Amino acid sequence: MTVTFVIDGSRVTGLEQFWKVIGEAVNGPGGYFGRNSDALADCLHGGMGTPDDGDFVFEWRDHATSAQALGHEETARQLRRSLDRAHPSNRAELRHRLDEALAGRGPTLFEQLVQILRNEGPGSLELL
Repeated sequence: MTVTFVIDGSRVTGLEQFWKVIGEAVNGPGGYFGRNSDALADCLHGGMGTPDDGDFVFEWRDHATSAQALGHEETARQLRRSLDRAHPSNRAELRHRLDEALAGRGPTLFEQLVQILRNEGPGSLELL
């Protein structure tokens, strides 16, 4: 029987809130589901709240609201934060990505999260 996890996109106001919303969708109030893209990808393979058999779907409701909240502005904010902590060998690439986000170009956090949810686990994603 397919398990459905609902992401309430109207509650996503930024990346930190996305982690909270998806954690609660999978593991209930106060639930944890990782706080970075690598942890999210790992969790999608089962055993961290998602069924081990892969029979699950994420319904991202009001995804347009999330797409706006996780757009280029939020992407730039997160890249600025990463730049301060990045290894010197990664800073040039991060600066380039930051410049692109500030110019309204390049992949947004929303697009990156959708790609992870669609490609990393056996489950599926529906944008509603």
